[in-house]
Amino acid sequence: MLQEPASRYQGHKSYSYLEPHADYRVFELAPEIGRVPEHDLGLSDPQRQRVTRLLAEHIAISLHEHPVILPADVTELRAYNRTARQRTGFEGLARSGLTAVFDNFMAGASCVTSENGWKWNDLVYALGMRMSDIYQQDYVTLATSLDDIRAAKRDGRLALVAGLECSSPIENELDRIDILYGFGVRQLGIAYSQANMLGGGLSEARDGGLTHFGRRAVDRMNKLGIAIDISHSGDQTCLDTIEASRVPVFVTHAGARSVWNTSRMKPDEVIRACAERGGVIGIEAAPHTTLSEAHPEHSLDSVMDHFTYCVDLVGIDHVTFGPDTMFGDHVGVHKTYAGNYGHDSGNKPAHPRVEYVSGVENPGEAFGNIVGWLVKHDYSDDEIAKVIGGNTIRVLEQVW
Repeated sequence: MLQEPASRYQGHKSYSYLEPHADYRVFELAPEIGRVPEHDLGLSDPQRQRVTRLLAEHIAISLHEHPVILPADVTELRAYNRTARQRTGFEGLARSGLTAVFDNFMAGASCVTSENGWKWNDLVYALGMRMSDIYQQDYVTLATSLDDIRAAKRDGRLALVAGLECSSPIENELDRIDILYGFGVRQLGIAYSQANMLGGGLSEARDGGLTHFGRRAVDRMNKLGIAIDISHSGDQTCLDTIEASRVPVFVTHAGARSVWNTSRMKPDEVIRACAERGGVIGIEAAPHTTLSEAHPEHSLDSVMDHFTYCVDLVGIDHVTFGPDTMFGDHVGVHKTYAGNYGHDSGNKPAHPRVEYVSGVENPGEAFGNIVGWLVKHDYSDDEIAKVIGGNTIRVLEQVW
């Protein structure tokens, strides 16, 4: 459910201040709006009005997105990413109803100098190029504090929180965490599927847990005020990180393994441990992740099966949403980078394949539809305010 365009947005398109073909390579891009049919929630007019009111009144934070525009022809994706000029979806974000978005920069796909991703130089390219463009407009603003997020809400802007879902680019250099903090990064993941110097990834058959260096890294993140994400870490590394951190940690984008039995989902033990230390789990919606037996064809309903399960397991104060979407063919991204990302170990349950996740296909529509689903299922205003942003704010008050 798209919202009316934010009045502060003045139509900026990425790198429009440069000369196409001369200053940068031009690609035909996927549409930010209307690429797929609108998801029909069957809401009445009063319900739709309530959705709009809730997003207007409350701070809404997506805990995990990649709000970039992909090439219309996904076979051009590697060539597009090699230019380091991934375009931000300003127009789509202006219709999202969001106050803030945790932007994770597609760093693993920013294969500028390496085909394998997660290299320090490629990460610097991804951050620097995107930020240079963001500083050329007046709607999306870099947020490094809760005051920045609250100011964005007051001023009709959208706050972008710079995050990275993997710490592999720091290698064994602890001070690189400080450098990333200096660049504005305020959220870091421990490992992305494959193990690294900090700990185990979820694709490894055996997870040795948080390493000695990983514990030092967690301590440094705590000292600086960087939120820690364990979404792609192995189970033991998740538990060790929760125990080692002096402040709550995030599972920014995952689901419940009890609902869909893959290693990409989190077991009850990890979800409970995260919540017991005050943390929050953001429910994921990337294609073919948060499925359920009740809704094996991935859609908003599948995603919300994980939401309701986690709320029943740990309470509504510890659940939010990190849809993990982008503007364009997300399924095509997975196919293009299948050799780079080891998501799951072991067998996966059989399920239908989809071209996109209806209802949560992109950052522009996701939160409007999520709030619409919550309205349709009679959640109260207070409950909705918690799960679309209030719970995240509570954690950030302790972390930042």
